[in-house]
Amino acid sequence: MMLYDKDIREPLFDFLEERYGKVRVIEEKQMGRSRADVVMVRPEGLTGIEIKSDADTYARLSRQVKDYDLYFDENYVVAGSAHGHHIEEHVPPWWGIITAELTEGAVDFYLLRGAKENPCRSWERKLSLLWRPELAHIQELNHMHAYKDRSKLFVIRKLLEKVPEALLSRQVSEELFERDYTAIGETIKSYKKSRKKVNRHG
Repeated sequence: MMLYDKDIREPLFDFLEERYGKVRVIEEKQMGRSRADVVMVRPEGLTGIEIKSDADTYARLSRQVKDYDLYFDENYVVAGSAHGHHIEEHVPPWWGIITAELTEGAVDFYLLRGAKENPCRSWERKLSLLWRPELAHIQELNHMHAYKDRSKLFVIRKLLEKVPEALLSRQVSEELFERDYTAIGETIKSYKKSRKKVNRHG
């Protein structure tokens, strides 16, 4: 029996919670030209997870790997049994590999290879995953000037200048743990309103 993406997701989230403890799962997150199937937020960093079900091919994987490697601290591919024997040939050596198999009517996961720290991550790209109000909160936590009249990229670069990476990584994770998708419209509207005031009086 083939395992499809929809068969793998929910059991995978249970597996990740059991293995890592405190995590938050964000699905279908845009990253550059690709979309991450899963972003796993951990207190100390972000893990990108690409699901390759038995129905998937490797056609887009090389491009996806490059995008994942720009954004996340570590990455995993979760491969259905159809890919289990060949998946190592298609991802870099620092990627972790989890295989998914159907056993007695349930999906079982096996850690074939643990992920190593991603040497290709761009801090600018990682921080770009945050909304502007979340970046503003990190600026506030680190007693920085607000820079409300400057671009998002300017703010990201200032944060990278001022805040040690280990601390910044924890603060990024905390923002994503606290992210409220139901309130985002109001949050961004409020932030934009405060920017307009700065621009008028600045």
